[in-house]
Parts: sequence; C-alpha cells; structure tokens
Amino acid sequence: MAKSTKTVVLSPVQMELMRVLWAHPDCPTSEVAAVLAASRGIAHTTVATLLIRLEKRGVVASRREGRQLFYRARITEDAVRRSMVAELLERMFGGDARALVAHLVEDEALGAEDLAALKLLALEDTQAEVSRDRD
Repeated sequence: MAKSTKTVVLSPVQMELMRVLWAHPDCPTSEVAAVLAASRGIAHTTVATLLIRLEKRGVVASRREGRQLFYRARITEDAVRRSMVAELLERMFGGDARALVAHLVEDEALGAEDLAALKLLALEDTQAEVSRDRD
C-alpha cells in the first residue's frame, strides 16, 4: 500500500467501509455491502457508489473478475489516521498540539493513566532523538 502525503478525510461511513477493506483486502463489492447493510442498513447500490467515489479519490483500487468488482485499500489505516488527526489539529486548534492535549485533559477525556503513558512516550521519543543525534 502506498504511503500518501495528500490529505484524506473520511466520513464515518467511509471509515467503516475502509475498515472492511483493511481487514479483508481484495474484497468483492457484495461482501463490503453485506457488512455495511448489517451494521448501518446501507443498500448495495449506495456501497457501490461510495466505492466508486473513493476510487476516484485514489483511496481504493478495483479489479474486475467476470461481472464482480473487487476492491482493495490504496492507503493504510495509519496514513488515514495521521491525515485526519492533522486536519483536526489544524482546523480546530490552529496546528497547536498542546492546545489539543489541553482540551482533552480539561474535558477529562484523558485520565491519569493516559497522561502517564503520554509522559513515558514523550520521554522515550526524547531519548531516541538524543541517541540519533549522537550517531
């Protein structure tokens, strides 16, 4: 899967569709439609339209086998996550990551365990950076 530098922001339905493709690469339209019909009551034709639109955006690719279309993700879940978080960070917090974290702390979305884990992650990242600088 290609690593993308373009911004990819997906709706909740598109994200759920992509999760099907990440879990089941080379998936027929009918299988994606069955999953989304079960979870969201979405019609097969709507799923087909979503897939076509995502293909036009370069997010998925298709191949035809007989009368059936098979789809696969062209972008990783991590790349989408990074893109969507960057978009949120820029749009809602002017690119200020500290403001985002402060918001999460103030809204109690991050508890003491989460903050301890963040501190450890930051410490590890700092140590790795120092180590790279020495090499």
